Amino acid sequence: MAMDVLDRKLNDVYPGRVVRKDLTKRIKEGASVPIYVLEYLLGMYCATDDEATIEAGVQSVKRILAENYVRSDEAEQVKSRVREIGRYSVIDRVTVKLNEKADIYQGILLNLGVKGVAIEPEIVKSNPKLLSGGIWCILQLEYEAGANPSPFIVASLKPIQMPQVNLEELFAGRSAFTRDEWLDVLIRSTGLEPTTLTDAVKWHLLARMIPLCENNYNCCELGPRSTGKSHLYKEISPNSILVSGGKTTVANLFYNMSSRQVGLVGLFDVVAFDEVAGISFHDNDGIQIMKDYMASGSFARGKAEISANASMVFVGNINQSVESLVKTAHLLAPFPIAMIDTAFFDRFHAYIPGWEIPKFSPQNFTNQFGFIVDYLAEWLREMRKRSFADAIDRYFKLGNNLKQRDVQAVRKTVSGLLKLLFPDGSFAKADVEAALVYALRVRRRVKEQLKKIGGMEFYDVHFSYIDTETLEEHFVSVPEQGGAYLMSEDTLSPGHLYMISDGDGGRIGVFKLELQAVSGSGKLIRTGVASATRMKDSSNIALNYFKANAHRVSGLIHPDTSDFLLQLLDLQGAGVPLYGGLALFISLCSAALGRNVQSQLAVFGEMTLGGTINPVSQLAGSLQVAFDAGAKKILLPMTSAVDLPAVPPELFTKFQTSFYTDPVDAVFKALAVS
Repeated sequence: MAMDVLDRKLNDVYPGRVVRKDLTKRIKEGASVPIYVLEYLLGMYCATDDEATIEAGVQSVKRILAENYVRSDEAEQVKSRVREIGRYSVIDRVTVKLNEKADIYQGILLNLGVKGVAIEPEIVKSNPKLLSGGIWCILQLEYEAGANPSPFIVASLKPIQMPQVNLEELFAGRSAFTRDEWLDVLIRSTGLEPTTLTDAVKWHLLARMIPLCENNYNCCELGPRSTGKSHLYKEISPNSILVSGGKTTVANLFYNMSSRQVGLVGLFDVVAFDEVAGISFHDNDGIQIMKDYMASGSFARGKAEISANASMVFVGNINQSVESLVKTAHLLAPFPIAMIDTAFFDRFHAYIPGWEIPKFSPQNFTNQFGFIVDYLAEWLREMRKRSFADAIDRYFKLGNNLKQRDVQAVRKTVSGLLKLLFPDGSFAKADVEAALVYALRVRRRVKEQLKKIGGMEFYDVHFSYIDTETLEEHFVSVPEQGGAYLMSEDTLSPGHLYMISDGDGGRIGVFKLELQAVSGSGKLIRTGVASATRMKDSSNIALNYFKANAHRVSGLIHPDTSDFLLQLLDLQGAGVPLYGGLALFISLCSAALGRNVQSQLAVFGEMTLGGTINPVSQLAGSLQVAFDAGAKKILLPMTSAVDLPAVPPELFTKFQTSFYTDPVDAVFKALAVS
């Protein structure tokens, strides 16, 4: 395999810290050893571009694994071999604890199932990670019958994980790479080939790594299958754990009251839940404890208040199209019913759009060089001790729509992205801005779903940031929402307008009336949603009022010489509108006169056959829907003026507002007739 420019630079700057990823794939297929152990061995034997040396190194790694790796089901055979031969090398995970009473260090060999093995203090001092979760090692074991505390004795120990990481070495090497080169290095280190991916996808893959370097970071990623959502948390880092199937207990996850031991959140940096649809607790208070932990990083069990730093990640599949979910439900719908709670989702710092990541095929996996995953995992873990959350303040201020939890979420995401891309802290204004835009977008995606679930409590979704140098404000949108493009900026044809109405189940939606006048005898011909039974009463009221009162609008209107073709478009999947008579009356007048309704105008309110105007139900929510759809002007009934104090001032002032007192007045205001 030919080395490219990035490969050569990696090998020059980080010798012994990188490995060819195609070799990992080649050996992993036939070995059950963790990737981080495998790549450490490959880094020792195959860190070269000489094919003959690489091939010899691969064979050495295979031989070492075959002869020395301890499988749990062969533990007794290996122990017997140590006894019979007297000395034998094994590969196993070793954890060390200090026995204070005996004043000795004692080790536990995980796969071999041996406890109480005496470990020399010099070995522990050289490999401090033995005391914090353990590391994989090659051990020379000896056997001495009757020895205390165990007949198994460690003659020598050689770590095959990084015993510790020199961050200064990492920082010094980082300056040799541009931002884009470093991003590609990180993606290759996880086994993917960045040259087959778009820049947007690269940022999503980078965001998956934030929980590994940021304390108490909560995020979710939902999307199609085969996009590698859980791979990072299962294979890449020994510091994360994937809870498959989603079923767990409070004792397992948080704290076991009987053994007085902290659960997974105290043992790992990241706890990831696979298949969110299946998440369930055997305990009734499980979700409440999870909410408390996600909000503060602590939880109460018994009389104790316990803190931990583990990040929470939720991954799962979306079985419907995103377009369908956006229109008919929300993008958190795959979560179980017990978790569909605004208080729970508001703790998410980011929502990574898994549907924007392609399904991986063989060409998406790299054969080039990347960091040994154990080295990657360890420097990411060390970066958890640092924070770049204040980097935003050097250049930008956040807009007024961001509440405290939004600000906290954006700061943590920016900090995580900058740790990944600039661990040495050498970032510029443009780098902070790129991270900030991404952070605002993934948090706004959470807020958009909260607005759909919780209503006006979460109306403030229009996230922005202000450049402190130019004082220019920039708004950040979410692609799948459509937002301001729903209502066209162009002038509509006569008879066409937008209205806001309650739809099926009380859901507020945007509807477009398209009415065309043709020669006829005064009939209204309905198609599509307009032909629904619920709409017939409203449309009949509008038509009859039009025939009786058109002369009040203009003497040029002759209702009985035209037929009117009506089509009603449901732009947001809200179903059949609850009403639409007033808007239809305006459309009839507009079409009959050949006059356009004002551009980007949203019509509110309903009328009776006698011309009485009914106020708008859910006024604040209706105004928010109109604003999100791109309305710049609104036509409101005067009867709704008493409800304006319930509307957030910062929302109401976004519109150019016209009030009307009766249907004819509404026509004049809508058509801007003086």
